[in-house]
Amino acid sequence: MYAIVNIAGQQFKVAKDQQLFVHRLQGDEGASIEFDNVLLAEDGGKFTVGAPTLQGAKVSAKILSHLKGDKVIVFKKKRRKGYKKKNGHRQQFTKIEITGIAL
Repeated sequence: MYAIVNIAGQQFKVAKDQQLFVHRLQGDEGASIEFDNVLLAEDGGKFTVGAPTLQGAKVSAKILSHLKGDKVIVFKKKRRKGYKKKNGHRQQFTKIEITGIAL
């Protein structure tokens, strides 16, 4: 059984006991959260497609930790003009574990 769910503006294919990294979510570590933007669900070969979402379907998850991704260096330069800009960015992520899918 799996589902395709919209979490923080991105779509993920999730299954029970799966761990994944999503954009930073509100909530403390160890807290449980539910996502109700389920777009598609598969249960034993039977597919259910929402229009646009499935009514009453929920995916429950548990927040494991909050962390930062790798640093990305952004370097901009225009040749012969003396223009150089160096900037860095670290995306904040939340590691979650899917605890259940309810249709």
